[in-house]
Amino acid sequence: MNKVFIKYILFFLMGMMLPTALSAQKEVRKNIRKGNKEYRQEKFSDAAKSYQNAVERNAASKEANFNLGNALYRQKEWDQAIEMYNHCTTLEQENPTAASAAWHNTGNTILQKKELQGSMEAYKMALRLNPQDDEARYNLAVVQKMIQDEEEQGGGDDDQQDDQQEQQQDQEQQQEQQPQQNDQNQEKRAEQPDQPEQMSRDNARQLLQAIEQDEKETQEKVQQIKAKEREEQAENNRRNNKNW
Repeated sequence: MNKVFIKYILFFLMGMMLPTALSAQKEVRKNIRKGNKEYRQEKFSDAAKSYQNAVERNAASKEANFNLGNALYRQKEWDQAIEMYNHCTTLEQENPTAASAAWHNTGNTILQKKELQGSMEAYKMALRLNPQDDEARYNLAVVQKMIQDEEEQGGGDDDQQDDQQEQQQDQEQQQEQQPQQNDQNQEKRAEQPDQPEQMSRDNARQLLQAIEQDEKETQEKVQQIKAKEREEQAENNRRNNKNW
């Protein structure tokens, strides 16, 4: 009798919880669709809020977390975007292709911070999980070339790197893979456009050229400053000689 009563209570509780769970799931889908629409309209701040609302209702939503990372990326919130992409890699452990996409976007984001070693490792992870990602392979080659150039030039001081990063961010806006969206029955990837929004070979080449141009301009400025200092020193020496 007691067992029957307990079963009745369990069924009753499950019946009470089911509508609540379905309602929460519906709200998650609604917020993701709203965020996707805002994202396409380039209202990235609004999109981030919609995705955040979805995450708050379901922290395990792969689409909401991934899309929130994209929206944060578009607002140049690099650290927060990386945090969301990292979370996606833990959620997508059973889907190597999806986890690779998160690592790919992580590499793009770290590259924006001009942390070349970290970006290189992220692209390597993307390729380990999805060897067919040709864009990640090309981006990896670009980053490795940047690292090689830095080593050959002996690196630079912190101020120079900060200036280059600021100019790079103004000149280049990286692309990342499109937001994902939900089906009515289950969460799934959004349909990708013919040309995925990720860093293309042209963008990667432009980024490398921009960094090289920044370095060239910085070196020219340093040489100009040194030349001016030498002229001032020579002038001071002439004045001192006249005083004698």
